Amino acid sequence: MAGLCVLLCLGALLAGQGSADLGAVAIVEVHENVTLHCGNVTGPRGPVTWYRNDSEPVFLLSSNSSHPPASPRFSLEDAVALHVEALSLEDDGNYTCQEVLNETRWFPVWLRVARPPPSAPQCSVEVSSESATLELTCNWDGGYPDPTFLWTEEPGGVVVGDSKLQTLSPSQLSEGKKFKCVGSHIVGPASEASCVVQISSPSLASQPMKTCFMGGNVTLTCQVTGANPSAKIQWLRNLTQPEGAIQPSGHYHITQHGQGSSLTIYNCSQDLDEGFYFCRAENLVGVRAVDIWLSVKEPLNVGGIVATVVSLLLLGLAIVAGLMLYYSPVFCWKAGNTFRGQDMGDVMVLVDSEGEDEEEEDREDIEEEEQETNESEELPKETCKHGHIHRVTALVNGNLDRMGNGLQELHDDGDEELSDAVQEEDKPV
Repeated sequence: MAGLCVLLCLGALLAGQGSADLGAVAIVEVHENVTLHCGNVTGPRGPVTWYRNDSEPVFLLSSNSSHPPASPRFSLEDAVALHVEALSLEDDGNYTCQEVLNETRWFPVWLRVARPPPSAPQCSVEVSSESATLELTCNWDGGYPDPTFLWTEEPGGVVVGDSKLQTLSPSQLSEGKKFKCVGSHIVGPASEASCVVQISSPSLASQPMKTCFMGGNVTLTCQVTGANPSAKIQWLRNLTQPEGAIQPSGHYHITQHGQGSSLTIYNCSQDLDEGFYFCRAENLVGVRAVDIWLSVKEPLNVGGIVATVVSLLLLGLAIVAGLMLYYSPVFCWKAGNTFRGQDMGDVMVLVDSEGEDEEEEDREDIEEEEQETNESEELPKETCKHGHIHRVTALVNGNLDRMGNGLQELHDDGDEELSDAVQEEDKPV
């Protein structure tokens, strides 16, 4: 009962003190050891008892009590100070030392268990959904207690604000401006921890021309780059009327993918859909737009194209077949030479042998006529022979003109022979 009374009295006293008098402050990193002193008093000291101030006072240990410490990590130094080993974040809080000598005295101590952030600060910029203003955010997570921040405008180092979240006025918004956040923590690091954010208007990229066949579908694409903060993308038919932006419907389908957008047009019509389309991107820093020309054409007649190609192929085959039939003797002769491996000399020898047989018959006729008339001139043997050879050669080479000349020479030779024979018969014996 006596112990309970002491705790109740301590709780009432601390509640009366409030948060204005927290006494000494000790800041120690996590996992380290700390010693909390019971007031700044010199001279003789009386028995002390340490409490942890949560929602209710919690007994930790006492110098004149047989009760064991609340945790093996707690001990007394010089019979007065509280020593805590291997601090954890749960040890952070308010502690109270009670000393009884001539009177009872209370000494509060505030223990802050700190942990430095494990990484560097991260800067970002975004648009406030409530006031449509630009907000700078500096995140430096993992530290305890919370670090402090300082925003400056670069270059120049003009101070903009000293909070984690900083709102920019319209006069501070311009293309390419940079802002720097410098973070500080009670346990370091000793070197400066900072990050930089740059605001910029959007840039656009798209295909300048697209084609759609009547009754078909087409998709126009627009990609935004360099926008910080993110830009809002709209599709328009008339750039001077942003409020008349294209809305999704059965004819139009709009898809947003990150900082890109696609406009799909269904069942293209030349009267309704052909013309310029505009992709418009805007953020609080600036606005950009790019135009795309959509051409709507008649669909291709695939069947007609195929029929034309087939007709041309058949016509080509017919021409080739006609040429082969027209020049078939030469073609067959050349093909035969290719397969038999023979040359022109072989053919000429065979043709010449046939010519010699005819020549022998002609010679016999000439000799008979010589015996009868004894005045006829000797026929040029080579003429007939050459005439036959000339004719056969022309036939082999496919030269119809030369073949005709050979036949004419042969005919002339025959006429001369007939004339000579008639003259011999008319002569008197």
